[in-house]
Amino acid sequence: MPGSELDTAYAIDGPDGARRLYADWAGTYDESFGAAYGYVAPREVARIYRELGADAPVLDVGAGTGLVAAHLGGIAADALDISPEMLAVAAGKGLYRATIEADLTQALPLGDGVYRGVISAGTFTHGHVGAGALPELLRVAAPGALFVCGTKPDVFDQMGFGSALALLQAADRITPLRFFDIPIYEGADHPHAGDRGLVMTFRKA
Repeated sequence: MPGSELDTAYAIDGPDGARRLYADWAGTYDESFGAAYGYVAPREVARIYRELGADAPVLDVGAGTGLVAAHLGGIAADALDISPEMLAVAAGKGLYRATIEADLTQALPLGDGVYRGVISAGTFTHGHVGAGALPELLRVAAPGALFVCGTKPDVFDQMGFGSALALLQAADRITPLRFFDIPIYEGADHPHAGDRGLVMTFRKA
């Protein structure tokens, strides 16, 4: 039934659950989810990133099969994901300089200040990654790096993004926030078709 795969993804419980789900899903993800669900959040996140500055290189967080990078217009990007199977699909598309297998709930295998931008679609959501990943992503970002990261309004509230971002801004670690309301899906009929996304944008101070 349309929507059932997404409900399974929203019910993930930790990194091991994510690895299992996406190992099985990687080979059909673009067709069975991206196309079948009318998943346009990656397109919208990439559009906002380009409009706000399109700094490079950019780290695509939770890159999956590369749906965001497909809309970046050739901007130099690296893919980071917990699933080697999803990264293998992304690598096969030739969209990235490099692919990086990593768990966003742990220290990242990356140096300080490496990236001029950080983008994400579909990672900061139910059952996936919360606000606890922000300090480590800020570490690997250069001063002035542009962050364009999608979430959902209810996830923003439930997973502590509001308070975490407010504290980072109060500490002058990030610039004032700007938000965009986007469609997550388009032209498809399923239980989540009307869901809206919230894109949080800021720069590392």
